[in-house]
Amino acid sequence: MDGQRKAGARSLRKLRTVRGWSWTELATQLRFHARTLRIKRIGAAQLSSIRRTIGRWESAASVPDEQYQLLLAHTYARTSTGSVALGPGSDFRELLDTLALMGTIPERLEEIAGTVSAAVTDTGTHLLAFLGAPVHDELAGVLARPESLSLSLLDALAESTRSVDRRIGTVPFMRLYLAQAAAVEACRHLLLGDHPAQLSSRLRSVAACTFGLAARLAFETHDDVAALNMYAQAVEVAAGTDPSERALIRSSQTMVVYYSTGDVRRARRIADGAVQDALRGESRLMRARAHALQAEMAVRGEPVRRRDAEVALHLAWHDLDGDTADDPMAGSFSKGRLRGFEGVCGIFLGEAEGAERRLAESAETLKQSRESVQRAIVLTDHAVARLHTSGAGAPQSAAELLHECVDLIAATRGRVAAQRLRRARLELRAWRRESFVADLDDHIHTALVGI
Repeated sequence: MDGQRKAGARSLRKLRTVRGWSWTELATQLRFHARTLRIKRIGAAQLSSIRRTIGRWESAASVPDEQYQLLLAHTYARTSTGSVALGPGSDFRELLDTLALMGTIPERLEEIAGTVSAAVTDTGTHLLAFLGAPVHDELAGVLARPESLSLSLLDALAESTRSVDRRIGTVPFMRLYLAQAAAVEACRHLLLGDHPAQLSSRLRSVAACTFGLAARLAFETHDDVAALNMYAQAVEVAAGTDPSERALIRSSQTMVVYYSTGDVRRARRIADGAVQDALRGESRLMRARAHALQAEMAVRGEPVRRRDAEVALHLAWHDLDGDTADDPMAGSFSKGRLRGFEGVCGIFLGEAEGAERRLAESAETLKQSRESVQRAIVLTDHAVARLHTSGAGAPQSAAELLHECVDLIAATRGRVAAQRLRRARLELRAWRRESFVADLDDHIHTALVGI
């Protein structure tokens, strides 16, 4: 493996030097593509930092990560004169072979090849390459002739967003963010057109959901400014659509505002808005979700609003205990999820034993890969509740619970779970000299450095 990695490093250096590029010139190319693709971390980096990264690749000290792999592919998909060259003998094919030598799996190489091939042969905005080929082709026609917009295309765009959403927990957030950027850009172009009422209404609904998911993904990739702006756009576009859908957007917006700004009052106002939207909608599940979120916001910050939290949780249970069999937002909330909210509220209200029990019940319902992010959050809260019970062995038991949280966070890169893990670790400070805390710290350091 070391021999292959060194061979890959030599090949990367050859690709650069054959073009007569210095490290600075390659770094400039990579940063240009990062800004075009909206990869903020690299797009905002100093050239000196990118040069050092290139140097580490060419000395076999490290290998390109997924973001840099994509940027290298965009760079070498064109010749030094700017023409597209993707076939045998091209620098692009040489790069893919090089990445294979450096350990990139075949599935990832196929993904890079398909994405970049579509992008560099596109006559429009290359982010649209992340859409499926049929949708991409139809969309290109609609952008040229806005009057040809159809419900089928809007349904396909909506399915694209659902497809990205379904991959949360199994695909890195940055890759999902790039994929979602294509749908966002498409919706923005379409919203500029003048469409019949039926199409316009459906377009606004699709765009609102598209922007809302993109906002969540921007938050997960630490682009808070983009996340907050995108949520504002999503809420604006959702005006006049199904109130339940707008409530869903605002419920996600609430947590992002809280965790990105720490402004609990602002978060509470957004949660209250989500409740008002949900009450006007047809979804009992969404009403329950909005009330549960309202309860959590009531116990965060000062003063703790015990009565408001208790009333909101009661209303949430009232909605869930009703008939939700044909709910228009099936899957958006559940009794297991509500148990988690009850547990969080119990921690803040000083009811640790009840909180621990409810959080354990909630965790038992979160077993699907799509629920990995939420399971990590719930298990971290469960560990905090266990610690607060002050029972015999509670600190060690809490630390043991956090090991699964570390693994889940490492796999999903869920930002809220990572923040809650830091809080839980701080609460273990009194036992920092114990071996079980040292083991946890080793696990965190090994798995989560860089989060």
